[in-house]
Amino acid sequence: MTTPSPVEIAEPDADIVIELEDPWVTIVWNDPVNLMSYVAYVFRNYFGYTEEKAHELMLKVHHDGKAVVSSGSREQMERHVQAMHEYGLWATLERQDA
Repeated sequence: MTTPSPVEIAEPDADIVIELEDPWVTIVWNDPVNLMSYVAYVFRNYFGYTEEKAHELMLKVHHDGKAVVSSGSREQMERHVQAMHEYGLWATLERQDA
């Protein structure tokens, strides 16, 4: 049996910088129509958040007027915004702050 010889691996060029696209976020806004319990229900049902996380996000919407409920690619966030609209919630998407 022969032992494999070590392979030399070149170090990556430190001058190369790769920038990923900024993720987008889905924001749910407070409204005077939907009950807080319903908003928490939507967060649990659609996003799969735990009772605690859904309640935390619902309170943020209620007290701060809005909450970021998800982040990812623009296409994903567009789907989430559409879903929130279908549930009757007011939602928008925007680029995540750097």
